[in-house]
Amino acid sequence: MWDFEHEPEQSRLAEHYSIHRTMPSECAAQLEKGEADIGLIPIASYATIAGLSILPGCTIASMDRVRSILLVVRAGVELSRVRTVAADTSSLTSLAYTQILFHRYWSGTPEFVPHAPDLETMLARCDAALLIGDPALLALERQGEREQRTGERLEYIDLAHEWRERTGTPWVSAFWAVRNKALSETSRSAALVAQDFIRSRDHGLEHIEDITAEWASRIPMSPEDIRAYLTDNIHYVLDEACLQGMEMFFRYAEECGVLPAVSEFKWVGNSKSAG
Repeated sequence: MWDFEHEPEQSRLAEHYSIHRTMPSECAAQLEKGEADIGLIPIASYATIAGLSILPGCTIASMDRVRSILLVVRAGVELSRVRTVAADTSSLTSLAYTQILFHRYWSGTPEFVPHAPDLETMLARCDAALLIGDPALLALERQGEREQRTGERLEYIDLAHEWRERTGTPWVSAFWAVRNKALSETSRSAALVAQDFIRSRDHGLEHIEDITAEWASRIPMSPEDIRAYLTDNIHYVLDEACLQGMEMFFRYAEECGVLPAVSEFKWVGNSKSAG
């Protein structure tokens, strides 16, 4: 979002876009209701919302460890014996990935219980906890402190790493989707819309140090850890490897009964170029 928040591009883009911030799952809901035209959505939503096309080039993905999507279990507990998972449901995609991993690789079919992202109360209620985003990063940051305080050792399973190890493909969490009807109603061409978002991504990658400094004042993590997360854990280009990962995700999700079938990907401008 760099160009949408910083000059010299911010004023120009404000002539074409009105920005509203919310959770990815809510972005998907607003697209479905026609309350938004473009949204950064969990990729799982693409299987359940009709009339969307994918903006080429941009994604939120991980090539291996992501750190911000964790399954937390007590040490020594076999995953096949997990019967209940307290799940932060802010990301439909992470929930679907976890269901696939249990079904295909861990020989388990646990019940997923929606729960606020608080590790202690999650584990008090269920056998495992699914943490996403900042709560996951902070849980990793504080794991030594927690073990010293409670005397209990936990396992923090990085789900993106588990997916990579078993499928050989990246973990793709989100992409930009556009309502097809909105594209037909705007005077801005599909190519220019895609270009705006790709350029903003590229300019953001040129300002990692600025973004690190900004977020270091917002969340209780060191600048070094924030920088590592932005540069080592997150992958931003919707390239061929990510497309293969998406295809495998949707195929497995259908086979496991997690999501409806996705027969094909529809692209803004009919292009899947990474940009």
